[in-house]
Amino acid sequence: MLPEIVTSAPMLAVWAVLGYLLGSIPFGVVLTQALNLGDLRKIGSGNIGATNVLRTGNKAAAAATLILDGAKGAVAVLLARWLAAEDAAQLAGFTAFLGHCFPVWLRFHGGKGVATFLGLMLALYWPVGLVSCATWLAAAALSRISSVGALVAALLSTAWMLLFGRIEMTALCLALTLLIFWRHRANLDRLRAGTEPKIGKKT
Repeated sequence: MLPEIVTSAPMLAVWAVLGYLLGSIPFGVVLTQALNLGDLRKIGSGNIGATNVLRTGNKAAAAATLILDGAKGAVAVLLARWLAAEDAAQLAGFTAFLGHCFPVWLRFHGGKGVATFLGLMLALYWPVGLVSCATWLAAAALSRISSVGALVAALLSTAWMLLFGRIEMTALCLALTLLIFWRHRANLDRLRAGTEPKIGKKT
């Protein structure tokens, strides 16, 4: 369930820090401020991710946020895999996800990690990444609720890794799934209450 540990402990620590710093770049906040769309943390849900950027009414900014938040997770994995090994890649990806959720620049109040999670899946093993993206799109389209897409995609990610035979990546998928569900606990409460907003709705 875990990758073979071949990288030294000091270098793993370096990749953990680099992954975190990369993941902690709050692209949603940067873009909305650059485009004079207001303080994202005071708009809608206050979240820094693409779904909340969409509530500003600027679809291009939301799309850019989605891509950039996904890219920072992917870059962390690919860079560590290129310069080190698979163990460093998975660790850097995990800490990039933590950086997005708990960025030091925003006093550890970050996003819910969905785009970064999908970027990680694509970089870790692209077939599973594509299936995870398709799962997210299908669940979100059918429900018209962004959080449903995220939760279903995360929930099935470990199963996809097992089906594709990537057992060494399942521990990371399980950890990411648990974190995504934790970050979406308020959404889960609203889903149970039937008050979770639809995609594109301004709140």
